Amino acid sequence: MKKYNYFSHHILMGLVLTLAIVTSQLVHAQADDHHAAQLPLADIRLFTDIYARIKQEYVEEVDDKTLLEGAIRGMMSSLDPHSVYLSSDAFEELKIGTKGEFGGLGIEVGMENGLVRVIAPIEGTPADRAGVKAGDMIIKLDQTVVKGLTLNDAVKLMRGKRGSDILLTIMRDGEIAPLEITVTRDVITVKSVRSRVLEPGYGYLRISSFQAKTTRNVIDAIQKFNRPDKERLQGLVLDLRNNPGGVLTGAVGVSDVFLNDGQMIVYTKGRGSDGELSYKASTPDMMNNAPIVILINEGSASASEIVAGALQDHGRAIVMGKTSFGKGSVQTVLPLQANNGIKLTTSRYYTPDGHSIQAQGIEPDILVEEVVEQGAVDKSFRFVRESDLEGHLENNQSSENQSASEQPVVKKITVPADSDNDAVLDEALNVLKDLSQQQQLADSRTP
Repeated sequence: MKKYNYFSHHILMGLVLTLAIVTSQLVHAQADDHHAAQLPLADIRLFTDIYARIKQEYVEEVDDKTLLEGAIRGMMSSLDPHSVYLSSDAFEELKIGTKGEFGGLGIEVGMENGLVRVIAPIEGTPADRAGVKAGDMIIKLDQTVVKGLTLNDAVKLMRGKRGSDILLTIMRDGEIAPLEITVTRDVITVKSVRSRVLEPGYGYLRISSFQAKTTRNVIDAIQKFNRPDKERLQGLVLDLRNNPGGVLTGAVGVSDVFLNDGQMIVYTKGRGSDGELSYKASTPDMMNNAPIVILINEGSASASEIVAGALQDHGRAIVMGKTSFGKGSVQTVLPLQANNGIKLTTSRYYTPDGHSIQAQGIEPDILVEEVVEQGAVDKSFRFVRESDLEGHLENNQSSENQSASEQPVVKKITVPADSDNDAVLDEALNVLKDLSQQQQLADSRTP
């Protein structure tokens, strides 16, 4: 017992000294903040007691690095689902992911209750082609049980040599037994922007994720639509369905393409000095106010919601589909020593009209309800949204402060037996044509 007490005492003294230095620095930096927290000595004592017990009595010897990293991960995961500790490997993975080229399966994933949750498969990637869907819960990777792995460990297992296979065992809502899906790894070069002409004068722009080059790709696509040898763009469908988000600068840049100089895009509020930021458009509207219909669904998250919210608030676009995912928080990557870091939720973001979509999502102007035609394949399944995630941040606005927008128009769209047909896109094109005709009529009456 004396040995245990001696050991615990020295750990306590070391931690108290370290925390006292850190706390004094924070208090000094926030000298004007009379709410500066006192050093929680009783909680530190509890931590060191548990630490010492593990070191002395756990069935196997555990090194200090493992224990302390575990404590750090636990501290981060207790905050919210998006705040995480980044080891040097995870830090490098994060940087690779934002560049748009990496090896693996092509899925955006997160951790939930110790399992890997698919936020969305990236369009055109091996996982997408193999049939992996948003909301799937991965329970095994080949023969490795996911429970107990960190997210970075799971990502490492999913990445591998091009051409090699991995067997995913998946739980999916509506399925009684787990599904087994084999995915062949490939080098993932994500083309985040795809475009095509739906009909003469009407364009389709699909953004599958927001990356560093997304804004440039969107500008190129619109310039291509408006080439002299083509009919000038009269309207655009902007498809953000199942877009899990990406970098904030990508969302701001894309919004800027469709708004006019000086219009607010998004602003953030946080506790730190860097948490109070605002972003405004700095260029003219590239489409000269031609109508836009934005498609969203429950898989549209984060950066997608910034774009949809900005264009909706300014009356620049009609938003159509289903209520979005509801991720209204901003994560900042903070580098630490030894190439480690943390991804920390530092602020909430707000649409131009001051609405927080955290755990609520963007409400569409036209709410789509899909009715499956007799004989058609029902592809619908229940999406997991931000409000379903354990430990999610609550929306900090009262119901009185939330948007008092009109009830959305409800459109029931019949899904035809031809499962390859995108009935929602077809209806979006019809809405776009109506908007274009109304605008042309209004312009003709203008003296």
